Amino acid sequence: MSVFEERKTELEQHEFMMGRERGRLAVALDLLTDSLIMVGQHGVYCNSSRNPSKPALDLQAVLSGMEGAKALIQSVMEELRTQREAAREAGR
Repeated sequence: MSVFEERKTELEQHEFMMGRERGRLAVALDLLTDSLIMVGQHGVYCNSSRNPSKPALDLQAVLSGMEGAKALIQSVMEELRTQREAAREAGR
């Protein structure tokens, strides 16, 4: 099953409230956040042998990549919002 089928209700709600692009990005951000939580919980049990207070190195890499992806999505959402507001101002 595709993400479009699995998250149909969420996509419809967010696309209605925010527009197609921003709505899909918002759902992607929610999926990343949920995944970060699960990986973070897993990291509690898979500690680094070098530094037991940190997750294993592979989990650190996954967490870093996911946090980077979240930051990129957030920046795109902000840019789309800024463009939309600028278009509204130009139309006045």
